[in-house]
Amino acid sequence: MHRRRRTALLFTAAIAAAAPLLTACGNDAHPGAAAVVGGERITVSQLENRVDEVRAAQRAAVPDEAQYEQAIARTGSLTRDTLHGMVLDRVLERAAGDAGVSVTTREVQRMRAGLEEQAGGAEALERAWLQQYGIPPQRLDENLRLQLQAQKLAEKLGTDTSRPEFWKALSEAGEELDVDLNPRYGTWDIEKSSRTDAKTPWVRDVTSAGTQQTA
Repeated sequence: MHRRRRTALLFTAAIAAAAPLLTACGNDAHPGAAAVVGGERITVSQLENRVDEVRAAQRAAVPDEAQYEQAIARTGSLTRDTLHGMVLDRVLERAAGDAGVSVTTREVQRMRAGLEEQAGGAEALERAWLQQYGIPPQRLDENLRLQLQAQKLAEKLGTDTSRPEFWKALSEAGEELDVDLNPRYGTWDIEKSSRTDAKTPWVRDVTSAGTQQTA
């Protein structure tokens, strides 16, 4: 697989941040909001629904109680990581729009077909995305669209997603959107386009690991 595609893969999915939960009790300026991005609220209810999607998919994938408990333990920071992803997705959407980058349904389908072939089928790919990156099956196409946006944005900028030029574009988009997190979930670092307590880089070349997991 082309290096830029490998690097772009799992841009929004690979967000396993293992930081302690902050103890602030909420953002009084935005009651009921987990975050405000571009003046639009990501509500606590929306965030909880996303988390519930992942937990339901994990339960369906591992009906054994002990295995399910292990899956829960491995994704203990799921709520914060999910919000992290929801915010960065919107930042990426703005950066891509500012650069005139778009992704077609056909491109998403082509990318998915290629990944399914590598993984050994549709179910294997869905299982790998769920187990490693917390993306439930119904969100897979949505996530792949974002991967392609990241890849195409980097190409438009003449760089790749590991380079400062790419992250500068995201930083500028984040500044335009004026990202404001509920302090319960941390604070947003505009320059790094991430929560300040996120320890793990968001872009990782993990395609090979994902393929091995499904073998």
